[in-house]
Amino acid sequence: MARSASIERNTLETQIRVTLELDGSGRSNFETGVPFLEHMLDQIARHGLVDLDIVAHGDLHIDAHHTVEDLGITLGQAFAAAVGDKKGIRRYGHAYVPLDEALSRVVIDLSGRPGLVYEVPFTRSMIGGFDVDLFHEFFQGFVNHAGVTLHIDNLRGVNAHHQAETMFKAFGRALRMAVEPDPRLGNTIPSTKGSL
Repeated sequence: MARSASIERNTLETQIRVTLELDGSGRSNFETGVPFLEHMLDQIARHGLVDLDIVAHGDLHIDAHHTVEDLGITLGQAFAAAVGDKKGIRRYGHAYVPLDEALSRVVIDLSGRPGLVYEVPFTRSMIGGFDVDLFHEFFQGFVNHAGVTLHIDNLRGVNAHHQAETMFKAFGRALRMAVEPDPRLGNTIPSTKGSL
């Protein structure tokens, strides 16, 4: 059964459509007006082996804040819809990813409870024209609407682009692990509560 979803979010600030296929090949297509974020979203698709189609129109004449935050929200909603009742999945995922001098660790639990621990000491505040503070807003929006617990730690790094890229690659890999079917679970939910 296909694990996919298409979600639209329309506000006075943004109009966003996200289509997500969890069991994809890493294909992506983006139209957001925020090029560096698209580069990071591509890391999620390629390293998570999910297919992502995202179209976003936001109030970029002000800044990218609303667009980036609402993309996180909409992607979280799509993820929650695509993953479904979580029967037979691993639930937990983790990844360490290096890029030259940078190293990030991401750990995720598809717990049904939103929680974010974000320890990323960027070495500069801007990457090109992108404000790195917005990454926190993206992930906060994602966890709140995907219902996941997410720990993101950049363990070291000098180049801010490398720090960001390792973070998003590790996020993609951790997601991929968490949603994988666990053949030993069969059709059960991986929780002592019986639900997630």
